[in-house]
Amino acid sequence: MTWLAYALIGSTAGFLAGYLGIGGGLVLVPALTWLFTQHPGLSTMAVHTAVATSLATMLFTSLSSVVAHHRAGAIDWRVTRTLTPGLLAGAVSGVLLAGHLSSDHLAAVFGGFALVAGLHLASGREVDGQRSLPGSLPMTFTGYVIGGISSLVGIGGGSMTVPWLLWHGCRAPRAVATAAACGYPIALAGTVMFIAIGPAGGDRWVLGYVHLPALVGVVLFSVATAPLGARLVHRSRPVVVRRVFGAFLLLVAARMLA
Repeated sequence: MTWLAYALIGSTAGFLAGYLGIGGGLVLVPALTWLFTQHPGLSTMAVHTAVATSLATMLFTSLSSVVAHHRAGAIDWRVTRTLTPGLLAGAVSGVLLAGHLSSDHLAAVFGGFALVAGLHLASGREVDGQRSLPGSLPMTFTGYVIGGISSLVGIGGGSMTVPWLLWHGCRAPRAVATAAACGYPIALAGTVMFIAIGPAGGDRWVLGYVHLPALVGVVLFSVATAPLGARLVHRSRPVVVRRVFGAFLLLVAARMLA
C-alpha cells in the first residue's frame, strides 16, 4: 500500500510539475507528511523529512521537465542564468532556517504558503504585464527570495517564479518552462543541505532528512508524467486546472495549519 501511495503521489506531482511549473512539492509535502507521521521512527521529524524528500525528487522530475521544455525551445536561459546565484544562496538559507524550526512550526509555514498559493490559483487570474526585466542585482535578490521560501517549504519555486515572469511580460508557456529550469538549482542546493543537517544514526533508509524509498517510489512515476504535463501546457490553457488545484491547496493549507 505504501508503494501504491508513492505511485499515485509521484504521478500527480510529476504531471503538475510539467503542466503548471510548480515543481510538484505542493502535492508531495502534505502527502509525504501524512505517510511519515504513520511511521513511529519518523513521526517527530515528518515535515522535515517530507520537505527534504520533496526537494530530492525534483532533482529528477525537474530535469525531466526541463528537457521536455528545452526541446520545445521554451526556456529563457538568460533569465535562468541570472536568477541562479540568488536561487542557490536562498535555498541554502531556507534549509538552515528550517533546521531551527520544530516540525509543527514548519508545518505552519507550509500551510500558510499553501493558503496564499491556493487563493492565487483558485482565483484563475492570470498575471500579465509589459514591465521590462530588472537588472542583474535585483534579479539575484528575487532569486534569493524565491530560493529561500522554496527550500523552506519543499517546492520548486514555480508558484512564485511564474507570476513574477508573467508580470514582466513573459508569455505563459515560456514562463512555466523557465520556472521549471529555475527549480533545479533550488532542488540541488536544498537537497544537499538537508542531507548535511539531518540527524545521523537514525533510520537506515533515511539519508540526512531524505527518505530513500519514498524518493525512489515517487521519482519512478513522476519522471514519466512530467513530460506529459510539459507537452500539454503548450497545447492548452491551464486555467481550469489552476482553479481546481487551487481549491485543493486550500484544503491542504487547512489540514497543515490544523
